[in-house]
Amino acid sequence: MNRIKRFLLRGLLALLGLLAVLAALVAYFIYTPAPELPQLSGTLGQGTMEVAGLVRRYRTYVPRDLPEGAPLVLVMHGSGEGPQALREGTGYGFERLADQHGFAVVYPKSFGSDWNDCSSIGNAAVNGVRADDAAFLDALVDQLVGELGVDPRQVFAAGISNGGSMAMRLALENPTRYRAVAAALANVPAPQNFQCQPSAQTPSIMILNGTEDPLVPYAGGEINLLGLFYKGGQVISSTASAQYFADRNAIAGKPQTSQTQTASGTRVEHSRWQAADGRTEVELVTLHGAGHVLPQPWARRPRLLGPAPTEPNGPALIWAFFDRQSK
Repeated sequence: MNRIKRFLLRGLLALLGLLAVLAALVAYFIYTPAPELPQLSGTLGQGTMEVAGLVRRYRTYVPRDLPEGAPLVLVMHGSGEGPQALREGTGYGFERLADQHGFAVVYPKSFGSDWNDCSSIGNAAVNGVRADDAAFLDALVDQLVGELGVDPRQVFAAGISNGGSMAMRLALENPTRYRAVAAALANVPAPQNFQCQPSAQTPSIMILNGTEDPLVPYAGGEINLLGLFYKGGQVISSTASAQYFADRNAIAGKPQTSQTQTASGTRVEHSRWQAADGRTEVELVTLHGAGHVLPQPWARRPRLLGPAPTEPNGPALIWAFFDRQSK
C-alpha cells in the first residue's frame, strides 16, 4: 500500500511540475498585461445595430468638442479578438491620435471570430449563419455620419491581421466609400484563395508588414502559426500585394523607396507608388525584423507573435497616411 501511495504521490508531483512548466511557457510566450489607460478627453461608447436580421456590435471613441465634418476612422480587430483587445493591443494609440488630430474612431466587431475577407476565412459560419461584414460596415458608417456629423468624404478604414485583410476587401469592393485604407499584418490572398469581386480601381492603400511575421508570411505562403494553428490559406508576398493594388490603379513604373532607422534599431522601408494625377497612392511599409505586431510604445505584445519593436509608432504611421490622402 505504501508503495502505491508513493507511486501516486510521485505521479501527482510530476503532473504538478508539468503544469507549472506549461503555465510558465504560457506566461512567457502568450500573456501580456493590459497597458495603462491614458488620460483621454473624449467619450468611449458602445452600440448595437441590426443588419440583415443580425445584431451587430461596435464601440466608438469621440473626442471632446469634435468639430462638425471631422474624419471617421474604422479600426478592425484581428482574428479571435474584439474591440477591447484591439484597443489594448494598440496601447489606445488611435484614441490618443483622435484627441490630438480631431477625428472619431469606431471599433466594429466581426460576427464570428473572423471577418469575411477575400480569403477562405470569409466562408466561416456561426451556427449556420454567414454575416455580410461589408454591408454591416457600410450601414455603420451611414449611421455614424448622421449621429456624429462626420464627413462622409473623409471615412478611412484600418485593420490589423484579419482586420487588415477585411480592409483590403473594402478597398477592392467599395472604393468610393473609403477615402483610404490601411492593412497591417495582411497580404492579398493567392489566386486559388481569392474570393473578392473587385471594382476597377481602389482608394489609396497602405500595407504595413514585418519581415519576421510567423503568422502572415512577408514573402508569401500559407497563413499559419508554427505550422499548426490558424491555417488561413495561401497569400502572395507583401511586395506583390502592393504591386497588385498599384496595377489595379494603373500606376506604372517602379515605386519610390526610402529607408529610415528608429532609435531602437528597427529599419523601416517605405515604397510608394503614386498615380499621375496625385489622387491615389499605394504605400508598402516594411518593418525589417518585426513580427506579427503593429509597433507602438505602450503595450507589450505576445512573444509568440515574433519580435515586437516599440518603434515606429504604427497607429501614427497609419494616421499620417490617411491625413496625407485627405489633403
